[in-house]
Amino acid sequence: MLDDSPLANHTHARGDFRLCPGGVEWSAEQETLRVQAWGADGIRVRSRLAGPVLDDLPGALVDPVPTTPEVEVGPAGARIVNGAVTVELSPTGRLTFRRTADGTELLAEQDAHFWWPGPRLRTSHGNGYHRIEQRFRAYDDERFFGLGQHQHGLLDQKGVVVDLVQRNSEVTIPFLLSSRGYGLLWNSPAIGRVELAANGTRWVADCARQIDYWVTAGRPADVLCRYADATGHAPEFPRWAAGFWQCKLRYRSQEELLEVAREYHRRGIQLSVIVCDFFHWTHLGDWRFDPEEWPDPAAAVKELASYGTRLMVSVWPSVSPLSENHAELERRGLFIGTEFGPTAHADWPDKGIDTTVQVAFYDATNPEAREFVWSRLADNYLALGVESWWADACEPELKPACPANLRYHVGPGLEVGNVYPRENARTFYEGMVETGRTDVVTLNRSAWAGSQRYGAALWSGDIGTDFATLRSQIAAGLNVAVSGIPWWNTDIGGFHGGDPTSPEYREVMVRWFQFGTFSPIMRLHGFREPAMEFSPQITGGPNELWSYGERAFEIMASYVRLRERITPYLLEQMAVTHRDGLPVMRPLFVDFPDDEQAWTVDDAYLFGRDLLVAPVLEAGARTRTVYLPSGALWCDAWTGTAYPGGATVTVDAPLERVPLFLRDGTLLPIHEPCGPGTDVS
Repeated sequence: MLDDSPLANHTHARGDFRLCPGGVEWSAEQETLRVQAWGADGIRVRSRLAGPVLDDLPGALVDPVPTTPEVEVGPAGARIVNGAVTVELSPTGRLTFRRTADGTELLAEQDAHFWWPGPRLRTSHGNGYHRIEQRFRAYDDERFFGLGQHQHGLLDQKGVVVDLVQRNSEVTIPFLLSSRGYGLLWNSPAIGRVELAANGTRWVADCARQIDYWVTAGRPADVLCRYADATGHAPEFPRWAAGFWQCKLRYRSQEELLEVAREYHRRGIQLSVIVCDFFHWTHLGDWRFDPEEWPDPAAAVKELASYGTRLMVSVWPSVSPLSENHAELERRGLFIGTEFGPTAHADWPDKGIDTTVQVAFYDATNPEAREFVWSRLADNYLALGVESWWADACEPELKPACPANLRYHVGPGLEVGNVYPRENARTFYEGMVETGRTDVVTLNRSAWAGSQRYGAALWSGDIGTDFATLRSQIAAGLNVAVSGIPWWNTDIGGFHGGDPTSPEYREVMVRWFQFGTFSPIMRLHGFREPAMEFSPQITGGPNELWSYGERAFEIMASYVRLRERITPYLLEQMAVTHRDGLPVMRPLFVDFPDDEQAWTVDDAYLFGRDLLVAPVLEAGARTRTVYLPSGALWCDAWTGTAYPGGATVTVDAPLERVPLFLRDGTLLPIHEPCGPGTDVS
C-alpha cells in the first residue's frame, strides 16, 4: 500500500501535496511531481526539478477526453482513481499503479538504492537540462510488446535493451503493452534507451527537461483502444490504398514506368499504386520532376488513372546546395540547425555533379518550414494530379548520426530528435486536408508516437532478402501494431538484393508475397540484382511479377486477385481501426488474452477479427504447424477442415498456399485454384 513506513520517512523527504486539475502535485527537494487523470482509464505523470512542470514540450498526447476521477489526499499520501486504473502516491513521492477492479499491482516505481537516488535520477547538463532515468519494478512473469519496429526478431521484448533513436529499419515508438494488464507511453521524443531487465525496467533520456509518461490499464484490446484515444486515431483507410502496389529501385523515366503499368493492365492484374522512386527530380530538394525523364507527368497520371492506378512519388526531406530552394530555406532559417559546423547533415549524390554534396534537412518541426515544403509539393506535384506520397529517409537519415549537434525549432536534438518523422508526415497530411483531400496515406520509413493520426503508413525499411529476414518481419509488424501504427508493410521480397532468376530466391519471393497479401498494405519493392553503383543513374534489376518465372507469376497473380476479393473485409476491419484503434494485423493475445499460449506465438497473427494467418517461413517447407487459440472454432480456409481452439495442428502448405484459418464459421472468398505444381525453378 502507500509508503508510510518509519524507514521511508527517515531516508526520503516527505513532500507537500496540493490539488491540481484532475489530480495532485507533490513537491520536495526542488522536485515537482504532477499526477493527473488523462483521458478515460489514463494517468499522466510529469516530474521536473527547479520549477513547475512544463506544458509546451513536444510529445504524443492529444487533448484528453474529460473525466471525473476520484482524488484523495491524506496522511498516508494521495490516491487517484480514473476508471480502470488507480495510482497511489506516497508521502515520499513513490508511485504505484493498480487495477481498480481488484487492487492488483500493475506497475510500481523502484528505487535505485535504499538511500539515494530513488526511482527518478537526474544528472545535470546545465540550464535546466538533465540526463534522466526513470526506474520501475521488474516482475518475473511479465512480457513486453511494442516499442515500435526493430529487427531483432523478438515479439516479447522482456530482457531486451532498445535504443530510443530513429534509424533506417529501426523505428522508435516508446510505448509498451504489458502482459500484466497495462500500457505505458514514455511521452518524450528524447534520444535515449529503455532497458527491460530481470532486475528492473529503466527508461533513459540522454538530455531532457522533465519526465513525462502516461499509463493505462485493461485487457490488451482495451489498452490499444485507450492508447489510440490518447495519441490520436488513424484516419479512415481509403479504398485506393487497399490493393496491390508496384515498386522497384527505380523506374528511370516516365515511359519505363508507364510501360510496366501497361503490362499489368494487359495481363489483367489490377494495380492500385505504382511508385516513382528517388532521383526523378532535377536536384535533390527541388521537389519536382526532371523534364528530361518525365516530359509530361500530368499525362502519365491521367493514363494511370484510366487503369485504376495512382502514381506515388518519393519525397525526401533533404536539400542539395544545388537546389533552387536551398538559398531561401537557409536564409529563412528553415533547415535543422547545428550547434557546431555548417548547416549540413549528410553527403549525397546529385545530378550534374560527379561527387557527393553536403545536403541539409528541412526542419519539419517548424510550421513555417512545413508550409514552405508543402507549397513546393502542391505546385510541382499536386497540380499535376499526384496525390500520393512516399516520405523516404525521414528519420532523418543523417550522416554522421549525431543528434547532439542538431537544433530543431522545438528544441535541442537530444531532447526532441525522435519526433521528426511524425512532423514530416504532418507536412503531407495537413497540406492535403487543407486542399479538401482527406484520403491521405503517406508511406514512411520511420515514425513516432502519434504518426498514425497524420495518415502515416510505416514500412520496415531497407532489409535483407532471405527467409530469416522474412521471419523477423512478423514480430516487427506485430510490435508496430501494438505501438499504435496500424498501417504497416514490408518491401515484399526484402530490399537488399535478390536474384529474380534464382530458384531459391523465387521461393522466398512467393512466400513473402503471400505474407504481403495479408499485411495492412501490399507493396512489392526492392533493389534487385543485377545492382548498379549508387549514383543518380541508379536502377535495380527487374521486380515485376513476371520477372520471377511463369510459375511464380501465376501464384503471385492469384494472390493479387485474392487481395481484391478480401478487400471488403479488409476495409471493414480498417473501419474498426479508425473508430476504436484496434489494428488489423495483431498478435493472437489481443483477441485471446486468457489463452496463455497465445501470448507466445510470434510466427502467426490475426488479420482482422476473423482470419488467422500463418506464413511459411522456411525454405522447402510444404507443411506448417500452427497454434489455434482456445475460445474459438477454426476452419482451414483452403480445405474446410474444422479444428477446435487450444490445439496445435499441422497442415499442408504447398507453394501456392499460405495457411489461413477462419474463426467461428466466418466465410471469406479465399479459395481460388491456381493449378498444379510446386516448383518455381
